[in-house]
Amino acid sequence: MASTAPGRPETLTPEQELKLKEFWNVTLSLFGQSAAQLEAAASTSLTEDTAALSLENATAETTTAASAATDEAETEPAAGGKSKSKRSKIFSRSKKDKEKKEKDKDSKDSSVNSSRSNLTVPETTVSNRPSPPPGLTTDPEDKYNQGKDFKAALASQTPEELRTTFWGFVKYDNPDALLLRFLRARKWDVEKALVMMVSTMHWRGQEVYVEDIAREGEATAFAAEKTDKTAEGFMKQLRMGKSYIHGTDKEERPVCYVNVRLHKAADQTPESLERYTIYLIETTRLMLKQPVDTAAIVFDMTGFGMANMDYTPVKFMIKCFEAHYPECLGICLVHNAPWIFQGIWKIIRGWLDPVVASKVHFTTKTTDLTEFISLAQLPKSLGGDEDWEYKYIEPTATENPSITSPTPADTAEKESLETERLRIIEEYEKNTREWIKEESKGAKVDTDVKDERSGLRERLRTNYWGLDRFLRARTWYDRVGIVGKNGEVEFYPQKDNKVEETKEKVNGNGTSAPAAVSAPAPTSDDDELD
Repeated sequence: MASTAPGRPETLTPEQELKLKEFWNVTLSLFGQSAAQLEAAASTSLTEDTAALSLENATAETTTAASAATDEAETEPAAGGKSKSKRSKIFSRSKKDKEKKEKDKDSKDSSVNSSRSNLTVPETTVSNRPSPPPGLTTDPEDKYNQGKDFKAALASQTPEELRTTFWGFVKYDNPDALLLRFLRARKWDVEKALVMMVSTMHWRGQEVYVEDIAREGEATAFAAEKTDKTAEGFMKQLRMGKSYIHGTDKEERPVCYVNVRLHKAADQTPESLERYTIYLIETTRLMLKQPVDTAAIVFDMTGFGMANMDYTPVKFMIKCFEAHYPECLGICLVHNAPWIFQGIWKIIRGWLDPVVASKVHFTTKTTDLTEFISLAQLPKSLGGDEDWEYKYIEPTATENPSITSPTPADTAEKESLETERLRIIEEYEKNTREWIKEESKGAKVDTDVKDERSGLRERLRTNYWGLDRFLRARTWYDRVGIVGKNGEVEFYPQKDNKVEETKEKVNGNGTSAPAAVSAPAPTSDDDELD
């Protein structure tokens, strides 16, 4: 049974809980909550500096800082040289679509929030843009230029748009746990955590369009692959089994296995790999069940040669984990690396944050792997006893009817669920303000408020899974029964009409389905890394 790690909602020290309250206070301020609400929240338990920061944010008119942020966003491209107006479809269906997208690249896509919950979003104007926190300084350790993305987000989005993006990011997660990821990643510095979180929201919604990748999914790529290189490359990753999520390690973390020998840079575009990487990380999020909040990665280097080395996707993966999915990687195992990887690792290690680098372990034998993953749950391809092989099942054109061809009943159900979600969010925000100021009222209120917040979190989770079929296309993991319709996860379903003794069952049952395309076996016998 996995234990709950420090710094999580269940294990916070009083000092850490205060930091979480401060973070919520400035976050609600950024979302444009009223000054009266924030004054009540800030008047008791928070430090004077934090209270002043929150109140000034909530009541500020157009400020010099906001104008500066606007000017910077209008004169400089977004990080990575990507323009938010570039968005059309993640997988274009034809060259004509691509040409139209390029012609329209300077106009804002009116459907930018189409995959988010149905919250009312006002038009962005200079006067209703949020302001950066007073005294915000440039962080010399800002490796990914997130301060710039933070300012771009404030310059281009209203408080309500930021609020919508945030709750779309939460999905089925515990909102406290999400904020705590950013706090832990920034060593409990509230200001730095806020910059990191808002820049991530900007990245998700304005640069890589995470929700669109989830909504369009495998079926859209499958339909577009004959005319679109990005879609073709995306489907190629899935069919060859370059990576897949299967089972758990000894800490009950879901494990993503990567067959590095199957990668060749010329086989797909960089955009295909970025889409696929985001798809895989977001799919892994589905499989995190409390108290487990991190995943494991196994890079199987068997058969690796220089033809398989590609630094571009490595850099993108590092950026994802360090800048936008903080505290999501539990452990990384590099297995059976040949001696030629020594020089490559020296380069990669130099790019890694020391905390991330400390999670990387090299293994050479099956017994090394079983220190982290039990033999019964380790695939036979790696010397384990788990008789399982990845075989890809193709998507169908009719597997996402609630997205592609919703009926009037579907539309009505979605609108009802979105309305319900908005009510829950409003209750949660109100309850959070009560929680922030509750210390002056005694322990009884503290317990009551925490119980209410817990109940609201469960309602948010249940509501999301009602909305899931409208927001997320089915994946291979849905087709084979690993992910159930209510979020239940079953890595080891029934096999040959018998229930496996060692199967892992997480919050429900799943059913398996026949499979089709399997990954090729290793062919190289390169020397191992000493």
